[in-house]
Amino acid sequence: MEYKVTTKSELETIQIAQNFEAEKFPNMIICLDGELGSGKTVFTKGIADAIGIKDTITSPTFSIIKEYDGELPLYHMDVYRLDGNTDGVGIEEYFTKGGVVVIEWADTIKSILPDEYLHIKFKITGENTRVLILEPHGSKYEELCEAVL
Repeated sequence: MEYKVTTKSELETIQIAQNFEAEKFPNMIICLDGELGSGKTVFTKGIADAIGIKDTITSPTFSIIKEYDGELPLYHMDVYRLDGNTDGVGIEEYFTKGGVVVIEWADTIKSILPDEYLHIKFKITGENTRVLILEPHGSKYEELCEAVL
């Protein structure tokens, strides 16, 4: 099942992310895809803010993984530069570290994703308007979408 949400500003995108945070659980995995500037990092900022992280959230394009401490740890990944080659990076280890994992450009590493996760595709439909297409993989992510949307 897919869910669609339209946001008309960065603030609305952040608010959607904050709603997901309200239902957070250890080892939550959120995979984000969409073209440059579509709102992936903005969404991550909303998650981070809601779990009490005061650090400035930027895309970890060059470091691949950034770790933040909050109510739950946040593991923010940008796997674009890996071109699907995750050898030696240790991404899979983060799936069971008890935090919230947010992966930008997740389609490039689909083969190593666990069976259960939430996939969100960001589509630019106007200057500030985005359509978020949410596809839950697994029952707990279906329940998450039902609780939040």
